[in-house]
Formats: sequence, structure tokens, C-alpha cells
Amino acid sequence: MSENREEILADFQACTGIEDVAEAIYHLDETNWDLLRAVSRVMPPDSQSFQPRSDPDVMVVDDYINVPSSPIETATDMMEVGNNVGHSRVVSNQTSDQPSTSNLRNSSAKMLKFNVQYCDRIITIELPETATISDLRLRLFNELKISPCRQVLSGWARMSQYGNTPFSALQLPQENALHLTVKPSEGGFSAEDDGEVQEKLTGKYTLNIKCDDKTYNLKYPGTQNILKVKADVYTLTNIHVRNQIWSGWPPNIDDQTMLALSGINYPEHDLTVKRSCPVNHNKEKKQNSANIVQIDSDDDEFEDASESFNVDDEYFVDNPPAKRTEPLIPDTIEDEIVGSISFSEQFTNRYGPVHPAFYQSTLEEAIKEACSKPAAERKILAIYLHHDSSVLTNVFCTQLLGYESVMQMFETNFILWGWDLTFESNRTRLQTYVNNALGATAAMSLRNIPVDRLPALVLIMRIRSSTDIFNVIHGNVGVNELLSNLIEAVEVFTEHQRVEIVEEKERAERELVKWEQDEAYRESLEADRAKEEARRQQAQAESEARQRIENEKALELARKEAHRKEVEASLPSEPPLSQGDGIAKIRFRLPSGENIERRFQATTPLKVLFDFLTVKGFPKEEFKVISSWPRRDLTLLDVNHTLKDLKLCPQETVILEER
Repeated sequence: MSENREEILADFQACTGIEDVAEAIYHLDETNWDLLRAVSRVMPPDSQSFQPRSDPDVMVVDDYINVPSSPIETATDMMEVGNNVGHSRVVSNQTSDQPSTSNLRNSSAKMLKFNVQYCDRIITIELPETATISDLRLRLFNELKISPCRQVLSGWARMSQYGNTPFSALQLPQENALHLTVKPSEGGFSAEDDGEVQEKLTGKYTLNIKCDDKTYNLKYPGTQNILKVKADVYTLTNIHVRNQIWSGWPPNIDDQTMLALSGINYPEHDLTVKRSCPVNHNKEKKQNSANIVQIDSDDDEFEDASESFNVDDEYFVDNPPAKRTEPLIPDTIEDEIVGSISFSEQFTNRYGPVHPAFYQSTLEEAIKEACSKPAAERKILAIYLHHDSSVLTNVFCTQLLGYESVMQMFETNFILWGWDLTFESNRTRLQTYVNNALGATAAMSLRNIPVDRLPALVLIMRIRSSTDIFNVIHGNVGVNELLSNLIEAVEVFTEHQRVEIVEEKERAERELVKWEQDEAYRESLEADRAKEEARRQQAQAESEARQRIENEKALELARKEAHRKEVEASLPSEPPLSQGDGIAKIRFRLPSGENIERRFQATTPLKVLFDFLTVKGFPKEEFKVISSWPRRDLTLLDVNHTLKDLKLCPQETVILEER
């Protein structure tokens, strides 16, 4: 089998002139190694051209080949010859100065340029318009070594049926910008093919469509097709789908392609549309008018003549038929904002620019704009209900709404919002909008208006806390009656508005006073809290100071008591009275006036006397010990002197004074 494939590969390269083995193997794999199919795939029958066998650039291997007398013109003929003679091979003897077979095949074809972004690289590839997406993938494989089956190209509609379609059939521009991502190697799906596409199918697209000097921001689900977008643009711009020239769509799409599969940017994409400008052939027709008149009346010839004219193209006739009247709101409109925009623009297109301005948004937003503001800024909401079947419509729109006083009245005192009831679907939508915004009663009152009394102006105003219908002005009125009804509504509204302005002012003043009182109370409460907090902190600090002092005193007392006990333990015992000589009798006069006596040895140091006083609670650090004669402070003397040295024998009185 491997030898057979080698022969097929050699035959394929000889027939097609493809020298790149990888490219040749790729094409053979795509056709399951069917040589005829592979050659036809690379070289379509209409582009196949071979020289006769006598061409010196072609030599035949095996001398026993029977060459037919006629030249071989197609790859199919060559395959038949090869099949007849067994495994013979035709080998090309191209020289180095000859162009490649690929270039020969595409010498007359237009070259397309592809700028493919992969990671941070831009790969520029040029291919003839006869090439296919598969050829582009193969070139990317040669550049990046990424298998074609793992390449995901975005920037155009990713549809598998275009894989082998020539670029010329896809109507691609001269230069194309693409983005390359890679599928996982284990047969999984990349985010581009699974998660991201699923997100786009379930998500919302915002299309920024520019037409002339206006930009329309339209939202669609990812499952919506492109034809729906074009139909909505036709509604908004009055440019028929067949006359729309778009820029911004990927090249290989059709009107049934879903947005999520079209290759546009998600979630927002910019588009531009303009009206086609066909060449006017009126002059040419006038020059040939004589010939057209002299056409034979034979039925067949008349039919042929009529078919030679483009009946659909109304721009090519001298006297075009009357333009079809477009509805103010088509029955296919589902978005309320798009409907209000369409109503305003089609009303201007049909009746001219002289009319009051229509509020372009939802009915709920119009009610908020008119009735939900402070009393001084409120206006009356006027809902204009239109119906093309009413005989009153044209007069009401052109003469009544275009009257100068009526326009000034609307501009000063009203918010005007319009809706078209020509289609029953739009009437049902209006019922839903009114029911959601004003309730079922208001919706029922609008539903009961007969067509022969339309158009109608429904006046809605907010009085006190209620927003209700004040009056309905039907279309069978004159200018004076219309102005009278509008003036009456304005007077009633102004009277209630004046009262509500005063009430709002008084309410605001009361709320201001209450706020000032609340603010003063809050500030007073904050001051009281601050004072209370300061007192609490001060009391806590004093308590902590007292506790610290008491602890210090307790520690000091404990220290003194320990010292006293230590001194008491070392104090010598009092000598007996019977000892006689060598005794010093000392009397201590305490600060309280009491006296205590104690006998000491005459040779006792002065320190023992101080120790005795310490044991009694009179340490020399706190008390002075004064001798009476001569008066002196014994605490200042050397404690090692004996009582005898200090002449305190045989007896002496000392006085204790607090320091």
C-alpha cells in the first residue's frame, strides 16, 4: 500500500506541478488518495490544459506506452491514459527559469491578500481568487506548523460548506483581515467553537448603523438573521433592502445568516448603509424611443421586448409610478423605541417638517418626562393616535397639526408622543404599553375609539398624586375647536399646577424647618453625647488614678511593714531595771502628746534608738528626733555614735516632730 501511495503521490505531483510534498499529501488525504479527484480538486476542469505528448518538456517513462495521435487536453484524459498503460508516470522537465505550475494556473486570476493575525503576529498571504479556504489553511500550516484541522479563522462567516469553494464565488474584497485561533489537540472544542459561540447565540448584539448623518443603535439576539436587520433599516430609513449598500458585514454571508454565526464583532459592531445610485439611462432611452415604438406587434416579439427592460428598477423610467406610501410604524416592529423613531421620521417624510416634535422613546419614558417632574416643570402629555384608513388623517396632519398656534401650544405646554394604529398588531402593542403605564381603565378607553373618529389626541395630566386621561380630542374637529380644547386643558392644568407649586413650596419649607430642627437636635444630641463621654473618660481617669495611688500606698505599707518586722527582729531586748549603771533611759514625746519610755545600754549605737522608733511606727525618714538640751536633730548625726557619746545617759527626753 505504501508503494502504491508513493506512485500516486509522484503522479499527482507530475500532473499538478505541486513540488511541496506536504501540500500534495494534504490534497490526496482530502480525497482519500483518489488521484483523479485530487487532480480535479486542485485543477478544475475549466482550467486544465496540457501540452501534447510531443512537447519536449514532457518525457514518458516506459517505452511501450501507446501515445494517442491527438493531444491530451484534460487531466481526465491523462488519467485514462495512465489507467490504460498501467503504472506509467508522466514527469515534468521544468527548468529553473520557468514559473511554477501554480503561477501558471493563476496567471490570469486576480490575487487576493489575507492579513491573518495569530497571537502577536500578522501573517500576510496572497492567493489567487481561484484558491479556496483549504489552500489558505495549508499556507498557514506551512507558516505556523498548525494543522489545518485545528485552525479556526474568524472575521468571516464560519461555514463548513465554504471550505472548498473558490474565493471568486465568495465575492471577497481585494484585502481581507482575519484572526486565527487554535483548537485543542485532543479533539475538544475551543472557546471560539463552543463556549463563545453559545454565548453569542444567547446574547444580545448592539449594531451601530450609520446612514447619512444619523446613527441608529439597534439591539438584536444572536439568533436573529441579517435579513431582519435590513428590514428594520428599511423601516427607519426608507431605503429598500434591494437598494441598500452595506459596509462592515463579513464577505461570505447571506441574508439568512444568524448574527452569532456571521463573524461580526460581539457584543457591538459598526455598520454603514447607503442608498444605491443607479446609472440613469433616460437619455439613452429617449434616443432609442423610435425603435421602441416600431417594435412589431407580434406577441412573441412583444414579450421579448418587455423582458429587455428592468421592470423592478423604477429609476430607469421617465415617468416613475407614484411612490408607495410607507406605514408610519410597520407591523413587524417589535421594539417600542424603534417604533417611535419610525413614526417620527415617516411622519416627516409623508407630511413634511412643519409639525410639532414627537418624543422619540417609550410611552413610559414620555409619561416620566411630562408628569413625574416637580410641579413647576411638568407638562401635559398628548398621545397622538394615527390611522391611515381614516379620511380625516390627511387634513388633521397637514392643516391642524401644522397650524402655527397649535405648534406653539404644543411646544410650550405639551410632550407629544405618537403611535400608528393602522395595523392591528400595533394597536395591541399600544394597549399593552398603556395598560402597563396607566392601568386597564385607560387602555380600555383608548381601545373603544372608532377608526372613523381617528386621528385622536389623548391628553394626560398629573393632578395631585394621580396621572389620568383628562380629555380625548377626536379628528373630526376644526382648528378653532382644537385650540379651544388645548387651551381648556392648559388652563385646568395651570390652575392645578399653581396650587401644587404653592403646596410643594410650603411642603419644602416645612421639610426645611423640620430638617433644621432635626439637625439642631442631632447636633445637641451629639454635644450631650460628647460631654457625657468626656465626663465618663474623666471619671474613669480619676478612678484609675485613685486605684493607682491606693495600690502604691498598699505597696508602701507592705514595704514598711516588712521593714518594720525585719527591724523588730534585729532589735536588742530592753535591759532590766536592776542593771543599774550603764543604762540610758530615753523618754519619747510623740506628736500626739503621748510619751513612751525605753531603756537602752549606754553603749548602744544611735541606730538602735532609730530602729526602736521604726518598730513603733515613727521612722526617721518621716519624723525628726529632737533632743531637748542642747536642742539638736539626732537624725542628722552619725548613727554609729553611742548614746553615751551623745550624752543621752542616764536619761533624756527627745521630741518627735513630723517632717
